[in-house]
Amino acid sequence: MLIRIVRMTFKEDKVEAFLKNFDLNKEKIRNFPGCHHLELWQDENQKNIFMTYSYWESENSLDQYRDSELFKSVWSYTKTLFSERPQAFSSKKIEEV
Repeated sequence: MLIRIVRMTFKEDKVEAFLKNFDLNKEKIRNFPGCHHLELWQDENQKNIFMTYSYWESENSLDQYRDSELFKSVWSYTKTLFSERPQAFSSKKIEEV
C-alpha cells in the first residue's frame, strides 16, 4: 500500500473554486482503480493550505491515475489556483501503534 500526501497552497481568493472542483471530482478520484482511501485536510492556521491524503494499491496504480484523463483534467484546473508550488510525498506505513 502506498500512502500519498499532496500539500497545496492556494491563492486566498481561489480556495472556494478549489473546494467546488474537489467536491465535483472526489468520488471519481476515490473510485479510480487502485485508490483505497481519500481525505482532504485543511491547515488549522493557514486556511488556504490543503492536503490530500490517499492510499493507493501500488506506485503503479498511482501512476495509472496520473496518466488518466481524470487526473489531467482535475490537475490542469487545480494548478491554476496555486500561490506556491505543491509538494507531494509517497510513503509506506511501517508501524501503527
